[in-house]
Amino acid sequence: MTNTNLTRADVAAMVDHTLLKPEATRADAQTTIIDGLELGVYSICLSPSMLPIDTGSAHTCVVAGFPSGKHHSLVKASEARLAVDSGADEIDMVIDVGAAVDGRYDEVFADVLTVREAIGRDRVLKVIVESAVLLDAVGDDCLVQVCRRAVEAGADFVKTSTGFHPAGGASVRAVELMRATVGDGVGVKASGGIRTAAAAADLIAAGANRLGLSGTRAVLDGFPE
Repeated sequence: MTNTNLTRADVAAMVDHTLLKPEATRADAQTTIIDGLELGVYSICLSPSMLPIDTGSAHTCVVAGFPSGKHHSLVKASEARLAVDSGADEIDMVIDVGAAVDGRYDEVFADVLTVREAIGRDRVLKVIVESAVLLDAVGDDCLVQVCRRAVEAGADFVKTSTGFHPAGGASVRAVELMRATVGDGVGVKASGGIRTAAAAADLIAAGANRLGLSGTRAVLDGFPE
């Protein structure tokens, strides 16, 4: 495993413990919160329809424009603003991936900026770019340009994936490129398909400082106390 100095608590403090299944119930959300608090995670990541909800000592993370990103920017902004008004501390928004593939980076910038302005500067904004799609369909430069525009528009984090796209989730290659692009002042969240401690450790070593996990306990069990 890469970076064996990481402890279970170190990694838990980077985790957005996630429940985004379409069939998830409020009882499922409560179970996710209980599990997350027991594990010591940073936040609980939920769908906006679950709010308002008490996540205890964990931060509340909510998605917007999820999972396709094909919502109008004003719809994403309204969804994000409503989530913030209902108690969300952090918003994970999905860009219009097709705009990025087309090279319409100004539209990506405007999309992110619209959400940023809607939620204000006192909430964390993470921008999901579907890195596997961009790398496979276009190449490195597309992912670089999208991350740059997201940061220019006010993103606090760039995030690899929704975990719902068949192209795949987080990869070491994507995280390394994203970290090199945004520098140390912006976060990189790796999400999608992270199921083992070894995978999590490799992504952290590549530059991720937040992890989106649904199988959090199994991942954390692979790290030493």
